[in-house]
Amino acid sequence: MTLRIAYLTGEYPRATDTFIQREVAALRARGLTVETCSIRRTGAEHHTGPEQRAEAAGTFHVLESALSFRRLIAAHLAAWRRPGAWLRALRLAWRTSPGGIKATLYQVIYLAEAAVLAEHLRAGGLTHLHNHIAKSSCTVAMLMSEMSGIPYSFTLHGPDIFYEPYRWRLDEKIARARFVACISHFARSQAMAFSAPEHWNKLHIVHCGVDPARYDTQTPKARAHLVFVGRLAGVKGVPVLLQALQGLIAEHPDLRLTLVGDGPERAALETLAQGLGDHVEFVGYQSQDAVAALLSEATLHVLPSFAEGVPVVLMEAMAARVPVVTTRIAGVPELVEDGVSGLLVPPGDADALRVALGRLLTDADLCRVMGEAGRVRVRTEFASDTEAAWLAALFQGYAEGVPPKHLRPEGQE
Repeated sequence: MTLRIAYLTGEYPRATDTFIQREVAALRARGLTVETCSIRRTGAEHHTGPEQRAEAAGTFHVLESALSFRRLIAAHLAAWRRPGAWLRALRLAWRTSPGGIKATLYQVIYLAEAAVLAEHLRAGGLTHLHNHIAKSSCTVAMLMSEMSGIPYSFTLHGPDIFYEPYRWRLDEKIARARFVACISHFARSQAMAFSAPEHWNKLHIVHCGVDPARYDTQTPKARAHLVFVGRLAGVKGVPVLLQALQGLIAEHPDLRLTLVGDGPERAALETLAQGLGDHVEFVGYQSQDAVAALLSEATLHVLPSFAEGVPVVLMEAMAARVPVVTTRIAGVPELVEDGVSGLLVPPGDADALRVALGRLLTDADLCRVMGEAGRVRVRTEFASDTEAAWLAALFQGYAEGVPPKHLRPEGQE
């Protein structure tokens, strides 16, 4: 069976979600037809390289199309060929509203977008929709499926959706999805907490992955260069990192920190870092090649987050043989083995973070050993081509009515 799949997320391509782009590319490399859809059009700041620009040019933008009155009416008239299904979608939109005028209005918008998306999928001969980030875009996917009969699945990341599972009706989305790809055992456990046991067998684990070959360099490591890659938002814990640095600079006068990324807290963080002088540099969003080059010579990668799923940036650093210092939260320990491929510290503890960083900054041999162990870990369990093969098996198996029974590929349970 030749699979023709659409991918949907809120914004694609986005600089902070390059793992979705890698997943799409890996599926295409396996012979699947994958067309990309995005609710909103991303800004130019997210198109940091030729791959992103090419993906942006080939992506269908749902909201933009729905704002065309002609296309909107045509899509809903097409949906009315199955009036019972359209009315069921309307009832579903009403029933899954979290309540209130504003939320209900959004449900109406999602219903309008669902019809436009359904018509686009039908016109393109696409037979399955897969969603990333199970919030508003997944609501559109769910309504589209009810309206059109085209099945959907989704990848469950977290952690933010686990704070409001009832608002986003995670239970309903799981129940109606053909299957759910959970990025970790932790994410799967949260899905189990908010869904009925009869749906647990379709909760599989599919890791976000990276291409280890992209990071396979033998560039000499800098003596004291820390790298942070991530969105500059409160959840990433960057103030804790800056506080930890204050106690390290005296012992490591050549210490420098490069922060890659952007976000709502950038200006505040730049102000906070002023007291650290030239030791800290903010470089904004960078292309995947630029990040790979930066990691190739980094001493350590540090990610002091308060909440995460399983951070892809840690996979990239580990693939580049860079030991990581990060927090012991959610699915992170499923990737980083404390004391083997990096060091795990309690979230929000600047002293513990300082001690961990100091330990690795003074032990080059330990950094080398941890770096090698991290690369092995990524190659065996977090390689994008391997994860794409597993995801393709899920698409194929469910489409043929013989879904895989395993959580992970055989041998990786």
